[in-house]
Amino acid sequence: MTRNLPLPTGMVVIFAFLWMGSLVPLCHPLIYTNDWAIRINGAPPSADTIAEKYGFHNLGQIGDLNNFYSFRHSGTVKRSTLSNKDFTDLIAKETKVEWVQQQVVHWRTKRNSRASHIYSIDTQTLIFNDPQWCSLWYIHCSEGSQGCPSYMNIEGAWRRGHTGKGVVVSILDDGIEREHPDLRSNYDPFASYDFNGNDDDPTPRYDSSNDNSHGTKCAGMVAAAANNSQCTVGISFNARIGGIRMLDGDVTDIVEAQSLSFRQQHIDIYSASWGPEDDGRTVEGPGPLARLALDNGIRTGRKGRGSIFVWASGNGGRSRDHCSCDGYTNSIYTISISSTTHSGARPDYLEPCPSTLASTYSSFSTDRQGAKMVSQPGYT
Repeated sequence: MTRNLPLPTGMVVIFAFLWMGSLVPLCHPLIYTNDWAIRINGAPPSADTIAEKYGFHNLGQIGDLNNFYSFRHSGTVKRSTLSNKDFTDLIAKETKVEWVQQQVVHWRTKRNSRASHIYSIDTQTLIFNDPQWCSLWYIHCSEGSQGCPSYMNIEGAWRRGHTGKGVVVSILDDGIEREHPDLRSNYDPFASYDFNGNDDDPTPRYDSSNDNSHGTKCAGMVAAAANNSQCTVGISFNARIGGIRMLDGDVTDIVEAQSLSFRQQHIDIYSASWGPEDDGRTVEGPGPLARLALDNGIRTGRKGRGSIFVWASGNGGRSRDHCSCDGYTNSIYTISISSTTHSGARPDYLEPCPSTLASTYSSFSTDRQGAKMVSQPGYT
């Protein structure tokens, strides 16, 4: 909610973000949580006082968003198809409360890469002792390589010293295995957090379905250590890698905003391979708080140079989905990355849209026997 009061220009911009992000899609029934996002005009003690007055627990500031707080009410069920309008209206009457919103669950899907053509190459000029090194054809491809119709010049970048050294990347996903032998040496605990369990350990919650391995695979593609006789080699094998566990639970606007604004002066790049459902019917984007987090990040993050948000463009091509319907990859604040086959052709799962800024090879590359490299036991 907002109040009909004269507002300075900066406040007008903030409330525009809040209103634009409050439009909720109707593809799924709304599930309301017992969390509220509240903007309070005052210092943290004012937030504590208001929370206590109405039976809320103040969980603290939402990421780096000043004056925005996360309130939880233990007297409200954790999930319900009915909103608790009484609590919302009651706390909204406080003069210091400028905006309040009960949180709803967002439906988010992980964007797993899809297998396409079976392809490998034996030509290589650098030698590492990692078992999968010879299978990484997309790294060995270079200008003039036999059988390489397209290439990314990765080895050329490495020779110029661009190996990720000095760069901190955090994977926003279902967690990462911080003790994985191919990630352990590059793992950065200061770039990691578990917003699903509210602790410092982003280790995934594994079960028989193995659904929560997505973040670890993404981390390995970025920063798996080189020349350690383990598994594979990351594209930026000298980068520091962290993980934000935020997809293994109810994803709300608060959770997304906390993840996108976590330690913005330490983390350089936030990588997200997820988004609204790629079903060709869903039109959705960041909520009001996530939009503010993105805006704040590109303006003030990375010591004033601006945080870098990298987003997978989507896998809904087979459902005739279009990434212009995805407000994350289509945002002016994100770098949208699509995929290509080894020959530079468009995969059938690709989603077209003008926001795509670059393409890379599909990560579920296969060898001549068709075994998916990244799905082998113990590998990232």
